[in-house]
Amino acid sequence: MAAESSLRAAGDQIEHAIDTWTRPIKPHLPAISRFLIVATFYEDALRIVAQWGIQLAYLSERCHLPRVLTGLYLGFNVMSMLAFSTCIITKRHVTVSVIALATVVATQAIMYGLVFDMLFFLRNLSITGGLLLVLSESLLRRQSSNKSSVMFSLPQMSENERHKYFQLMGRVLLVLLFVGFIFNGEWSIMRIVFSLIGLAACVMVIVGFRAKWSATFLVSLLCIMNVLLNNWFNLSGYQRDFVKYDFFQTLSIVGGLLLLISIGPGGLSYDEKKKEF
Repeated sequence: MAAESSLRAAGDQIEHAIDTWTRPIKPHLPAISRFLIVATFYEDALRIVAQWGIQLAYLSERCHLPRVLTGLYLGFNVMSMLAFSTCIITKRHVTVSVIALATVVATQAIMYGLVFDMLFFLRNLSITGGLLLVLSESLLRRQSSNKSSVMFSLPQMSENERHKYFQLMGRVLLVLLFVGFIFNGEWSIMRIVFSLIGLAACVMVIVGFRAKWSATFLVSLLCIMNVLLNNWFNLSGYQRDFVKYDFFQTLSIVGGLLLLISIGPGGLSYDEKKKEF
């Protein structure tokens, strides 16, 4: 009992410290998070434009499609990523933008033949989790505006309550990238210890237990791993493009975790259920 009280007190102190450290940027955290989430789409769009001929030839040969159709697909992808990413940053047409960008992620995996690449698949699921959190934040904003304008209404399952389900799915999908990192690579004692600590933080994010400081821990961990493993600045050629792509995808997942810190784990979480008792 005493140990449980000590752990709870330590958790409260950590959350208080996180709130204190993030207070100066807290008003700007949602905007920063949304930008980081869509950063990979901007990078991908610019890379396709810069390597148009290479992308066109590769997809035409791989999918056995006429270059005209491949060009239309790539052009539609570029315009979609630029337009809908900007909509998410400016908080306009968020629902349509989330669906469109999730569709881009799915179709690219199919077109480039990466559906069965496990790490790529988990990374894309994590990015989709970040997009779901963007949608949840949009519904939360809409809920707040509705509360200020509508005083009485019949109880119903509306968009004002759906956000908690999107937050739950977003939490689950966000941590899949780290799970992929755990099972990818050579094992050592340090890696086992490192993986167990990270896995514990992932479970805490999923169930929503001390979600803010476990998400803060994962943000710190992913930032360090991203700089060390995806150091594209010192590379050249095709290897630079692949590593740069991984870097920005990881950055988008960091954005999703930052958004989780900003809006909280939602109603379907241990932290919120605890408040009811």
